[in-house]
Amino acid sequence: MSIQTLGFIGLGLIGGSIVKTARRIYPNLHMIARSGRQLTITEAYKDGLIDNAKNASIEDFADCDYIFLCTPVQQNLTYIRQLKDVMKDSCILTDVGSVKGDIHQAIADLGMDAHFIGGHPMAGSEKTGISNATAYLLENAYYILTPTAQVDRVYVNEFRDFIASLGAIPMILDYDAHDKATAAISHLPHVIASALVNLVEQSDDAHETMKTIAAGGFKDITRIASSSPVMWEEICLSNQKKLLLMLDAYQESLSEIRARIEAADACGINRFFQSAKNYRDSLAVTPKGPLRTVFELYCDLIDEAGGIATIATILASNRLSIKNIGIIHNREFEEGVLKIEMYDQPSYDRTISLLRKYHYTVYER
Repeated sequence: MSIQTLGFIGLGLIGGSIVKTARRIYPNLHMIARSGRQLTITEAYKDGLIDNAKNASIEDFADCDYIFLCTPVQQNLTYIRQLKDVMKDSCILTDVGSVKGDIHQAIADLGMDAHFIGGHPMAGSEKTGISNATAYLLENAYYILTPTAQVDRVYVNEFRDFIASLGAIPMILDYDAHDKATAAISHLPHVIASALVNLVEQSDDAHETMKTIAAGGFKDITRIASSSPVMWEEICLSNQKKLLLMLDAYQESLSEIRARIEAADACGINRFFQSAKNYRDSLAVTPKGPLRTVFELYCDLIDEAGGIATIATILASNRLSIKNIGIIHNREFEEGVLKIEMYDQPSYDRTISLLRKYHYTVYER
C-alpha cells in the first residue's frame, strides 16, 4: 500500500472506529488527529491509535495522503475552507457524513473537486464517542463513496481498495442518489422512531402504564431514538428537501392504511401487511454476486443460568471463532433467541451441525 499518512478531524464513533480498524490492519501506518477535546487525543495516543500526543493543528495535515472529516456536517464545511491551502496536490479529502449535497456544493464552490471523494459508512450505533468505537464496526458494512466527476479514477480506485481493505464493502454512488436513499432508509426511520417515542410519552397515563409494559417490539423500533439530537438536527436541515419528500410519502402511506382500517377493509389491510412482510423478508436473503455474505444463525436458548456461556464453550472447544453474538427479542420468534454471526461459510455450517448435535433448535438465514 502506497498510503503513508492518514489524518482525522474528529474522533467520535465513526472516526474512532476507522482509526482503530486502520491501526489493527496497518499497524505501521502514520495517523494524526484533531479533536474538539484534548482528552480524546490524549487517550487515543496512549492507546497507540494515533501518533500525535497534542491536538493536531491544521498545518499538521499537510503531509496526509487521506484526510477524513468526521465532525458534524456544518463543522466539516468550516474545516474544508481551512484545509484548502494546506493539503498537498495528491491528497484526497473525504468525509463520513450521512448527507452529501451540502459538502459537495461547498467543495465545488471552493474549486476542490479534483481532491474530494465523499464517504458514508453504513454502520453506526445510537451510542457516540471514541469509547464506543470498535476495530470491527466497518466489517461487512456498505461504505458509500461519492466521488466528484473531476477526481482522477486512479485516486477513486485506490481509495475504494483502501476502504475494502478495512473490511467494508465499498459502493460508488452519485451524491444526489445517495441523499435520496439515506433520506428513506436512515433519516426517515430516525424521525419516525422519535415521533413514536414522543407520542407514547404524551399519551401515557399518570401511572406510566405504557412505559412500564413497553416490550421488545416497541424497544426494537425506537432504539435509534436514543441517538444524538444535535447530530439529527443537522442531518434534518442538511437533507431537508429529500427528507420532506419521504415524510410526505410516509404520511400518504399512513393515510391509506388508516382509510382501510376505518373501512374495515380486511383484504386491503392484509395486502398492506403482506407486502411489507414480503419486502422485509427479502432483506435477509443471501446476496448474489461479489458482495460478501453475512453468516448469521439464530438459536433457541435453554432457560438456565450460563446458557450463553455453554454455547460459547461448545464452539470454542471446537476451534470455532464467533464474530458477533447477542440476544434478539422480536415477534419474528416466539421467544428471545441467540443471534450468532460467524466469519465464514465453513464455520457457519459446522456451528449449525454442532448445535443441533447438542439438541439446540437452530434457525438458518
